[in-house]
Amino acid sequence: MQQPIVGYHKDEEDHWVAELACGHNQHVRHNPPWVVRDWVTTEMGRAAMLGYKLECKLCDELKC
Repeated sequence: MQQPIVGYHKDEEDHWVAELACGHNQHVRHNPPWVVRDWVTTEMGRAAMLGYKLECKLCDELKC
């Protein structure tokens, strides 16, 4: 189920985590060549992605 990004925080390993509208969290790493998310590396990039929908696997599993 797709959920919009409503905020961000860093985890204990200093990795960015997207906070989703459903209340779940999802790591948003820039780890080329497997995951390319240049936008996560800057404050402006992260702000531009607020509202962008990510697939929430927990919502899919829990049928939120």
